[in-house]
Amino acid sequence: MKVVLRKVNKTPLDFDIKFNEITFKGYLQYHTGKLILLKANLEGLLPKSCDICAEEFMMPVKEEIEFFISDGIYEDENNIEFDVVESFDGNADIDELLNSEIELIKSDYHSCDECKHSNLNLK
Repeated sequence: MKVVLRKVNKTPLDFDIKFNEITFKGYLQYHTGKLILLKANLEGLLPKSCDICAEEFMMPVKEEIEFFISDGIYEDENNIEFDVVESFDGNADIDELLNSEIELIKSDYHSCDECKHSNLNLK
């Protein structure tokens, strides 16, 4: 789902995307200058390989996502740090943003329930 950034205004523009067992639901809203606020929830089950035993398991995901999308290069004039994704074609690709968030979660260290319990017994 692509959204033309210049058409996003102060009225929240809702989106709801489902990818396999994951739901990405939230809104886009004009913030200031070239910045668009994306606020969403990411929830569901994500297939992941355990980082200990390498077995595949379904990892529960429940994340609140909030960052800004800049229509063009973001220049911080007020020295305020924001999480900003830059868009160079005037569009926000919500599917691509969802995929990026999923990959970010998967890149973290995760273990299956069996390994979590066995590690607790080793201490």
